Amino acid sequence: MASNTAAPGGIVRLVDWYEKAIRVAAGVSMLTLVAVMAAQVVMRYVFNASLIWAEELCRYILIWQTFLFVGLAYQKGELVAVEIVPLMLRPGWRLVLKTITAIPIILFLWLMVTNGLDYAGRLQNQTIPALDFISTALGGEDLGVSIWWVYISVSVGSALLALHVIGSIVTDAIALKTHSARKPPAGVHGDSAL
Repeated sequence: MASNTAAPGGIVRLVDWYEKAIRVAAGVSMLTLVAVMAAQVVMRYVFNASLIWAEELCRYILIWQTFLFVGLAYQKGELVAVEIVPLMLRPGWRLVLKTITAIPIILFLWLMVTNGLDYAGRLQNQTIPALDFISTALGGEDLGVSIWWVYISVSVGSALLALHVIGSIVTDAIALKTHSARKPPAGVHGDSAL
């Protein structure tokens, strides 16, 4: 019995840790983005000189933000969705519909992961120009960071979103099972899980 209760508790702690880490990453990346853009504005309009690497660096940060945080938006229900049909269904049928619609979504995300890995792998010999420029200006040598680190965001974000979709179905199934276990038999109140 202890092992059954320990596993969900461990999973809950892992999910909590993941959410906190994603929120910290969101805050740090947004702070970095604002700082770089503020420095760019000051340099351009106060000193009449531009940071040629600022736009490229901000673009890469935004790419990572998009792919990392879409899963969190999905989990919080902040993505655009048509809820008319699911809201008309009982909870059990709603879970069935959610599971059926999740199958093509997960297949698409799997294609995004595999093709994203392939695409990133093909471009791994290219370097990030903005980082090379900064490194050359400061130390005289190219940093040589592969652009792979930018393009891998597609695969990482798609895999995380797939985990969110699967996790949402599992969470709903557990909630439905727990709710059904607490309810009286279907004939008493005329309501059933399905």
